[in-house]
Amino acid sequence: MTSDEVRRHPSGGPFEETIGYSRAVELPNGLVLVSGCTSVVNGVIDAGTPYEQTVNAFRVALDALKELGLGPEHVVRTRMYLTHARDVDDVGSAHKELFDDVRPAASMIIVSGFIDPSLVVEVEVEAFRPRTGEAQ
Repeated sequence: MTSDEVRRHPSGGPFEETIGYSRAVELPNGLVLVSGCTSVVNGVIDAGTPYEQTVNAFRVALDALKELGLGPEHVVRTRMYLTHARDVDDVGSAHKELFDDVRPAASMIIVSGFIDPSLVVEVEVEAFRPRTGEAQ
């Protein structure tokens, strides 16, 4: 695989240039990897409840997929990073609301913190784009 077969998709997020990453990377085999997303709405941290932060973070990831012509039905794996185990039920409830019909492989991982201490959840999403003519 050459680097020109890999498609990188920026979102214009403030850290993409300073850290050097893309919001999503699409591989030639149809796998699409979405970078960690937090509850940032219109460039501002929306530090709501853990449930609200999870919904917002997944919306950021799903918006990135939408830009690539993909939707929730293409999601095959999610990862949820939480700062507190007490938030597992809220984060899990948000995940179920968004992905219950899809049932991707999923992980919840407790971490010590994020760039901004008001953030309690970060999510990653992997999706798969079937080749033309393949079943989803």
